[in-house]
Amino acid sequence: MHAVEAYSLSRVFKAKQGTITALNKANLEINYGETLGLLGANGAGKTTFIKILSTLLLPSEGSASVYGFDVVKDAKQVRKVINLVSGGETPGYGILTVKENLWFFSQLYGLSSNVAKERIDKLMQDMELEEYADTRMHKLSTGFKQRLNLARGFINEPKVLFLDEPTLGLDVINAKHIRKYVKYWVRSDRTRAVLLTTHYMAEAEEICDRVAIIYNGSIVTCETPQALKASLAKDTSVEIEVRSSSVLKLELEGLLGSSIDNNGDGVTKMRVVLDDESRIPELISLLTEKGCKIISINTSEPSLEDVYMKYVGRGINTDEHNK
Repeated sequence: MHAVEAYSLSRVFKAKQGTITALNKANLEINYGETLGLLGANGAGKTTFIKILSTLLLPSEGSASVYGFDVVKDAKQVRKVINLVSGGETPGYGILTVKENLWFFSQLYGLSSNVAKERIDKLMQDMELEEYADTRMHKLSTGFKQRLNLARGFINEPKVLFLDEPTLGLDVINAKHIRKYVKYWVRSDRTRAVLLTTHYMAEAEEICDRVAIIYNGSIVTCETPQALKASLAKDTSVEIEVRSSSVLKLELEGLLGSSIDNNGDGVTKMRVVLDDESRIPELISLLTEKGCKIISINTSEPSLEDVYMKYVGRGINTDEHNK
């Protein structure tokens, strides 16, 4: 048995233009004591997957269980052993203080006064919220609102924690604090587990024991970050800067299937994974024929982003920019 199990999990939504398949026979297992990262562009099915596992959404097909409880038949038992934290989510009521918000959520979980007080004090210390204990939530900065949000997620001492882009929009210091605490939390008790969705490759590599990539609603691979990068050991990652038009940028995206970014001054940055370093001259010739002026070209060892590109066909940030 695993902390989380999902088999042939599907979810179809009805829309005016027909049906939309958000999940398509997704299979995933999360071990006890493990943090598993789920990578995918917007619309890939990440949030739908989490909503089903957290009993907020029913699956159209397939089965899933959390801590041994079926998410459909045993929804009440599932809710007792989980919590969900989303990035950018309001962590409570603006007119209540930090301490009052945590007290409110502790009572929703039916904690006794003594237990609630002890957990609140500990979480405020862990999240470095002590000096803000009597500050109304709406006066907190974005970073400290998310720290409060995370504290709320731990208030019931869940066995399985779902983190949906928990560091979205945060500065480096707050994001680092949250990542550090999540790593500590799951490793301090090997009966716990975390499912993390993120757009940040470095974040997934830093705190995740395994990484799964979801594309068009299906899990296309799931392995350790080291194993995923090793699968591209014979490949070469090429970073190129060229000067080109916005129209040509779109053409290159379709042609190369690469991670492409435009910094706004006509300079396009591309990252391409080649199966043979000897093909670099071929790539240069192609770009030259398309009218690109090459500014710089560098090679490096494949990264987790390159793995994503291999399975999805383009970089995760490219999908974001096209939304």
